[in-house]
Amino acid sequence: MQSNEAPIGLFDSGVGGTSIWREIQQLLPGERTLYLADSRNAPYGAKSQQEIIDLSIKNTELLLAQGCKLIVVACNTATTNAIAILRAKYKVPFIGIEPAIKPAALNSKTKAVGILATKGTLNSALFHETANQYGSSIKRIEIVGEGLVPLIEKGIVNGPEIEHLLRQYLEPMIEAGVDYIILGCSHYPYLIPAIKAIIPDQINIIDSGFAVARQTKAVLSEKDLLRFFTSPLKNSGTGDKTKPYNRQIDGFSSAQSFHQFWTNTDPATLKKLLGLDPNRSNEHFTLDAPRAAKSSKNNPEIRDTLSAVDLNHLDVTVIQQDF
Repeated sequence: MQSNEAPIGLFDSGVGGTSIWREIQQLLPGERTLYLADSRNAPYGAKSQQEIIDLSIKNTELLLAQGCKLIVVACNTATTNAIAILRAKYKVPFIGIEPAIKPAALNSKTKAVGILATKGTLNSALFHETANQYGSSIKRIEIVGEGLVPLIEKGIVNGPEIEHLLRQYLEPMIEAGVDYIILGCSHYPYLIPAIKAIIPDQINIIDSGFAVARQTKAVLSEKDLLRFFTSPLKNSGTGDKTKPYNRQIDGFSSAQSFHQFWTNTDPATLKKLLGLDPNRSNEHFTLDAPRAAKSSKNNPEIRDTLSAVDLNHLDVTVIQQDF
């Protein structure tokens, strides 16, 4: 039986899934996490389905060996190509990520939405099933963001190379009159500022990060695996109150950081995107806790920026591992 104290495991084909980690950490600040950045094999979107399945199994078994109580497949391509097999093979709960077609389709006024994703996601059966279920009544402009993931894996999230590619991919969407652009890859939220500089103000950017965090919380709650509890607190003036508390940590390693990030390549980009000094050692860091991403539209799924930071500090370790 899984322990409430066990970490949440996440994996992605590199650093992009840290955008999902930010949302989970913001919603579930009491949870420990272990993130696998499989940058050596990035991007998954250019691989065959069997290769994606094999890599997803490898990552899953590594996370299970570390005692993870739930696994977030923080990669659109791995979700759409492998999550059904993972769920059939392992007993641990899995949370997937796929393009947020449903909210975009329901809210679009122009009845035209753009989807920027990897080839592996757009070609998958799960994507077509979701698109046909929720997007059959709207015009969909589906664009493969070829070349974006390798640049982000190098820590390049703005500049001439990024702008050239984004204009190439976004202009057909703008010309088609879309009012929503769906980011169908967990790497792409790091490009939100660059995207916002190109598209008109009336076009909304939407991703799946908040929905994934919300589903993670729901599944942990349903299975009684949440680590952040509430307990009664008497207050003579206002009656019973509640306050959060954490139980003593054991298992996953009492001497290790609350949040661990493992990468099988140079950790410099991972540190950079997490806001850490790339030149420091890979040992313990103090990382500012993320806030919700800024949105002027009171909709947590619509993005104006990536997650901001707060003044609360997190205990983080970045480790280079061979996996």
